[in-house]
Amino acid sequence: MFQEIFFELGYQLIVLIILLIFILAIIAAYIKIVPEYQRLVVFRLGRAIAVRGPGLVILTPFIDKGVVVDLREQYIEITRQTCITKDNAPVDIDFLIYFKILDPMKSVLEVSDFKGAAVGIATTTLRAVVGDIDLDQVLARREYINEVLRSKLDEVTARWGVKVTAVEIREILPPRDVQEAMIKQMAAERNRRAMVTEAEGKKESAIRVAEGEKQSLILKAEGEKQATILRAEGITQALSMINKVARELDSRAMLLQYFEALKSIASSPSTKIVLPMEVFKLLGPLEKFSRAIIGGGEKES
Repeated sequence: MFQEIFFELGYQLIVLIILLIFILAIIAAYIKIVPEYQRLVVFRLGRAIAVRGPGLVILTPFIDKGVVVDLREQYIEITRQTCITKDNAPVDIDFLIYFKILDPMKSVLEVSDFKGAAVGIATTTLRAVVGDIDLDQVLARREYINEVLRSKLDEVTARWGVKVTAVEIREILPPRDVQEAMIKQMAAERNRRAMVTEAEGKKESAIRVAEGEKQSLILKAEGEKQATILRAEGITQALSMINKVARELDSRAMLLQYFEALKSIASSPSTKIVLPMEVFKLLGPLEKFSRAIIGGGEKES
């Protein structure tokens, strides 16, 4: 009898434990702790009633259902897509889409699979953008393609409560023959730049040499000019001194000077002597002086 009671109590205890575990599981399922970077969209009997969080959120068991929405910035990796450019050249492009959910309610109600929809729009938009430009522009205008893709995606995703923050092209691969041609073109461009650089160096060197010679000639001319000026100033000063001394001499002193000069001339072996007219003018007073002396002597005798 005691054994039957013991088994009955054990059975009841097991049932109670199972029931308690079930209740705790239900409570745990309907008590949510929402982090700061998440929100909980609450549906009650299929109707969206509110956006809850962050913090502790308690749902009505069997009536409420919560959908977690992450508000952090996320990205979608678009695998390599083959696009045809305006000049009919195939290129492979892969890129990343960065987005952030601004309206959790719209992101749940307006689109069933946002990432799938974004991938589809991004690939079709990429083909449309690349199809309007040439291959060279595709390779050179990466930022332009990024901005066009971002604006186009943002226009579509705005109605889903999602903001596309950036689109970044990761790699652009042209055809192999185009790559080889680009490599050859790059090598030729580098050779051209090297030749231009060498020519510029030679040109600059020649200019510097010419400038040096020019400066040397200028300095030499300036030196000769200064020397000529100094010589002229010396001659001017000498002439001024001669003129000054000449003004102080009288006719007799000048005559004595001429006599000294005539003495030197007479000592030369030349048979012809050329005398300046001024000598004869100076001899006039001497002649008068001599006659006066001679006349005075005759009177005394």
